[in-house]
Amino acid sequence: MTDARRTLAEQIAGEITLSDDPGATLRKWRTDFDVSQTALADHLDVSSSVISDYESGRRENPGIGVVRRTVTALLDIDQQRGGNRIRQYARVLSAGFDSTIVNDLREYPTSVPLSRLYDAIDATEIASGAKDEITGHTVIDSIEAITRLSSEEFYRLYGQSTSRALVFTNVTRGESPLVAMRVVNPTPNAVVLHGLDADDLWEHASKMAQLDGFSLAVTDCDKEIMVDAMRDLAV
Repeated sequence: MTDARRTLAEQIAGEITLSDDPGATLRKWRTDFDVSQTALADHLDVSSSVISDYESGRRENPGIGVVRRTVTALLDIDQQRGGNRIRQYARVLSAGFDSTIVNDLREYPTSVPLSRLYDAIDATEIASGAKDEITGHTVIDSIEAITRLSSEEFYRLYGQSTSRALVFTNVTRGESPLVAMRVVNPTPNAVVLHGLDADDLWEHASKMAQLDGFSLAVTDCDKEIMVDAMRDLAV
């Protein structure tokens, strides 16, 4: 077992076991791996209703043996599909973060127009930037990042290139991530604030983006749908 797979397995198993709602946490990881209940059930040689019952709470909380088998199945299915999710987690680890801070970090095979990204995640551009293309993205929990990262660590969110979109989730008005951008140099090509619309945005947001020369956009698209759409850009 690779280090990335082992670490990811331990994280998933720990989250499910310690969760106040193990079924919901199991469902979160299954959907994150884009594995249907049927596919997981087939891999475990059980009926789909068993998976459904665990996720809905109709069955008693899964024991450690069930959790271990389920986690192993998710990772096996991912490896059979090419190991994209495990490699993604390895990239986050190599950048020095855990998945509570960085939800997704990807590099694209070619440059992608910002307009294509914004269309994919139903985003509205608030301020235009100096550059209109990106070559990657990082999806960040804004509260976790701002409270736990130094300015040097913040810079590592860029991955391999600053030619990317930083997408901040868990945002109320956008003030904190935009102020944080002021201490990071150079800035990314784009910043997307997730979970709000233009009317909710901090009144100085547009000016802050213009001062630092990056495109600023907002979206209230469902988070899972947004991340899936962004991952499709990396294919």
